[in-house]
Amino acid sequence: MSMAEAKTLDMSSILMEAYDVADSINRSVEVADYLYWKHAMENDLQAQSVVREFNKAKELFEECERFGHFHPDYHASLDRVQAVQVKFDNVQSIREYKEAEERLDELLYTVSKMIAGAVSDTIKVPGGLDTGGGGCSGGSCSGGCSSCG
Repeated sequence: MSMAEAKTLDMSSILMEAYDVADSINRSVEVADYLYWKHAMENDLQAQSVVREFNKAKELFEECERFGHFHPDYHASLDRVQAVQVKFDNVQSIREYKEAEERLDELLYTVSKMIAGAVSDTIKVPGGLDTGGGGCSGGSCSGGCSSCG
């Protein structure tokens, strides 16, 4: 067996193990919770109304943001985005979805960190937890909720 064939076998073996880990993650409580609350949020009329309101406010703020603080509507549009963010936090399905998403993110980060650490202490872990808590504020999305996109 040549060195290239041995590497191919090693790579396919590693990929099979990775699929096993992915299957385990997909069967986890974190994924089940995430999918449950995602579905609940997508079917919650109040949540969808707040999402639409947020998207409109975000679009207006992004227009103003191009000109910065000098745009006459900058502060008003920023205040509107922040007010809608408060509404996000008051809708149970959105709040639970965001919390489930953070728990899933933490699981994925922990697994990535464990794999990287098993290879070397100096390998950087991809991604990582957003210490800001995720969510949207100030017109920019930190990735804490899929509805911000």
